[in-house]
Amino acid sequence: MSLLSSILAAPAPAPFSATLPSRGTGAGTRIPRVLAIAGSDPSGGAGIQADLKSIAAHGGYGMAAITALTAQNTRGVTAVHVPPADFLARQLDAISDDITVDAVKIGMLGDSGVIAAVRDWLVKVRPAVVVLDPVMVATSGDRLLQESAEAALRDLLPLAHLVTPNLAELAMLLNEDVQETWPQALEQGRRLAAATGTVVLVKGGHLRGAGCPDALVGLPGALSAEVVEVPGERVDTRNSHGTGCSLSSAMATIQARAGNWEESLREAKPWLAGALAASDTLEVGSGNGPVHHFHHVAVPPMPGAFTAQLREDAEAELEEIYGLEFIGGLVSGSLPEDQFAYYLAQDALYLNGYSRVLARASALAPTEEGQLFWAASAQQCLEVESELHRSWLSTRTVRPGLGPVTKAYVDHLTAASASGSYGVLAAAVLPCFWLYAEAGRTLHARFVAAGEPADHPYAEWLRTYADEDFAAATRTAIGLVDAAAQAAGETERAAMAEAFRQSCRLEVEFFDAPRLHA
Repeated sequence: MSLLSSILAAPAPAPFSATLPSRGTGAGTRIPRVLAIAGSDPSGGAGIQADLKSIAAHGGYGMAAITALTAQNTRGVTAVHVPPADFLARQLDAISDDITVDAVKIGMLGDSGVIAAVRDWLVKVRPAVVVLDPVMVATSGDRLLQESAEAALRDLLPLAHLVTPNLAELAMLLNEDVQETWPQALEQGRRLAAATGTVVLVKGGHLRGAGCPDALVGLPGALSAEVVEVPGERVDTRNSHGTGCSLSSAMATIQARAGNWEESLREAKPWLAGALAASDTLEVGSGNGPVHHFHHVAVPPMPGAFTAQLREDAEAELEEIYGLEFIGGLVSGSLPEDQFAYYLAQDALYLNGYSRVLARASALAPTEEGQLFWAASAQQCLEVESELHRSWLSTRTVRPGLGPVTKAYVDHLTAASASGSYGVLAAAVLPCFWLYAEAGRTLHARFVAAGEPADHPYAEWLRTYADEDFAAATRTAIGLVDAAAQAAGETERAAMAEAFRQSCRLEVEFFDAPRLHA
């Protein structure tokens, strides 16, 4: 008699959904209380450690009962220790005596004594959601279940609502060969579902090819169809340590909230694909590394990291500014006066609009420091504009009205001020501080290196670049933008970076405009 025939012939226990009253389905629970019963992975990628991360990633409150201790890392398992089964039973009783368990995920069980303890507890407590990940062989190929315990594990399957074997485990549960095609794997899933009366998640992760489908297989009435397939693409990464643990825990957590296996899979599968795609960013281990369970959670950058990246992004614009004819002529003194006058006239018009934008930044700033700084900067802009008119522009004839670049720059800043985002606005106004200060310091250094010739027509202008007060104001502006990035979400930080880059590009065009429009 084949194994499948013996399972079908035996008086297998009926699924909980058919025989046992529920303590509450958990569907709609705001924070599902999910218990993981599994082994420990000290490297953090699989087992209980992966379960708890996965539960938390899906909004659940994770609990853990340890079935086994392993010595393992990303390269493999070197030892397994299974504590006494009666101690596991005490862990389980301690939890359920005090806490309502909305869902249970069962992973590595180790030996037949541990399986019996879990079985007894399930019958007594009757959890509403039970997901069994029949951990028998690790991804590395290491055996994680004693051969003598395989029969006990098979007897446990009908007590689960969902079973999530990989292809090797699916074949082992049926005592058959591992299948290499998706239709063959689905057929094995059908036979296991028929034998156990539970829903089986057939996973295509170990198949060859670009596709990576998963499918729920169940008896008539258990699902909307006998087979519910969710397609997917394979993620090109060597880091798949703990994917089975992570997926099964995610399914248990979502099911406790949604109460629908199909919905649970459609939510968990893309999350796991993203966790695989982002796994390289973790840089954990030299072998088969873990997935990134919290890839979807925005993590604020380290202090200074955001503006350091902005400075790196602005390097090309700074180098371009240094190579402009206008800048070269300004330093050497050969710049035609009509170009300098055009520059000053446009600068005065720009500063008038810039002051209004800074005033808006003051109104949006979340701290008193920011409010005072941006307000003072707005006032300073108006004072500089007035001085420009009094000193240079009052005695020279210049083309009236906003030039095209000036208008584009002011329009850009005005749009940033209208966005409602303080961070985006602060990032947009920063290049006028930062690039101006850095370019000015470089130009002043070149002027000094040339001996500060007394007959230089722009000597006084170049000396203003060395003003320490403006350098200090620039440092304050950088700090305020970095603080705004710390408080912002990932989407807003991306918008901040884009606003900064656009302003950097307009700074270059502003310095080049006199050559084109004077």
